[in-house]
Amino acid sequence: MADYQIIIIGGGLSGLAAGIRAARFGLKVLILEQHWQPGGLNSYYYRQGYLLETGLHAMTNYAPPEVKHAPLNRLFRQLKLSRKRFVTRQQFCSEVVFPDHSLCFSNELSQLTDEIAREFPNSVDDFVRLVGEVKKYDPFAGSPWRSTREFLSGMLNNRKLEDMLLLPLMVYGNSEEHDMDLGQFVIMFQAIFLEGFFRPRDTIKELLDILVNHYKEFGGELRFRSRVKKLGKDGNSFNRVILEDGGELSCGAVLSTIGIPGTAEISGWQLDTAGYSGRMSFMETINLVPLKNKHRIVNDRTIIFYSHSPEFSYCRPQAAIDPDWGVICFPDNFEGIPETDPFQIRVTNAANYDTWNSLDKEEYDKVKQQCVASSAEQVCKIVGNYQEDIVYTDSFTPLTIERFTSKVGGAVYGSPVKLKDGHTPYENLFIAGTDQGYLGIVGSMLSGVTIVNQHLLA
Repeated sequence: MADYQIIIIGGGLSGLAAGIRAARFGLKVLILEQHWQPGGLNSYYYRQGYLLETGLHAMTNYAPPEVKHAPLNRLFRQLKLSRKRFVTRQQFCSEVVFPDHSLCFSNELSQLTDEIAREFPNSVDDFVRLVGEVKKYDPFAGSPWRSTREFLSGMLNNRKLEDMLLLPLMVYGNSEEHDMDLGQFVIMFQAIFLEGFFRPRDTIKELLDILVNHYKEFGGELRFRSRVKKLGKDGNSFNRVILEDGGELSCGAVLSTIGIPGTAEISGWQLDTAGYSGRMSFMETINLVPLKNKHRIVNDRTIIFYSHSPEFSYCRPQAAIDPDWGVICFPDNFEGIPETDPFQIRVTNAANYDTWNSLDKEEYDKVKQQCVASSAEQVCKIVGNYQEDIVYTDSFTPLTIERFTSKVGGAVYGSPVKLKDGHTPYENLFIAGTDQGYLGIVGSMLSGVTIVNQHLLA
């Protein structure tokens, strides 16, 4: 008899959700996490007495508890968690800023529609038609890859508006360069423009604590500092998980949340991993600034998506980072969150993994400082100067992402090729998380639930 019916590789949000769903139905489940705490990229750490979150800017897919069909509420029902007890803080508003135009949007679609009418009056009717098409499109119907750029060009005939709509959607979940699959576009459009941004009442730590405790209440087991070295198989199915410390565990099925390339490496899955390795990674800087500066910098904005170029090109930069476009997030500036001193300014820019990976330790630290400075210089053009009063700053690069998530190349959103049914060529090895195709925190968790439902509870 196997030690476990299911072993889940990775204790991020997708793995935890999958574990809860499986354990809820009485399966004997083990989650293996290579680090000392759960969360993967969406985790936290302490510096100088401050709790800093590593991935959570905002959650997408906001919905009030009474909207039963919404992804957020569906997720809570699947996990048997109380949605009404899960207190959420909605965004005030966010903004897309280009050299000659800006668009504000909130969790009410009417604001974005009004903004488009103001900035692009000849395109507002086209945008309304676009919304109608998005609502009708089923991104999970198994349709072949289709160009979003071509779709938007035909719908809007306005490249500037197209770029402004794509910037937040791409930077929040697109694993491809330059374009994205129409199905992925629909998922992100729904998540950001039709539903919207929010945060849990507390930090990612409290959310992780809720999920871990809930998982254990159902009898699930979780082991930290347990890195998987390889999987052992019998015929076309895997029955053993071998750990780097030499330990060996028997199992009935394996669910991997470490991405297609990482899963191929430990399983012997023969495929051209280069085609499944994402190229989009990022550098992020967290700045703590005195509260007295908040209202001068923030106003009512929660997130700012900016491009200093009139045309937006979503791709891996040639240099270490591209400070010309990015995201400025104020994680403390959501409805109902008490003001704290200091407050956070988080800046995200596209980064080149290969460049960072080629540096030795001394060069790495030097380039990191240069990139922080060049990014801040561009951000100050949007929000004003905040550098002189910084209380504390920290940053992480594609190498940090790869280390803490096992995403090859630091590709936050995983492979540009998605395995939408989660099924590998092996009978009992499944993929969940970003490489399965669901996006965002809610989407990643729904991915874990969906794969368990379809393949492990059937």
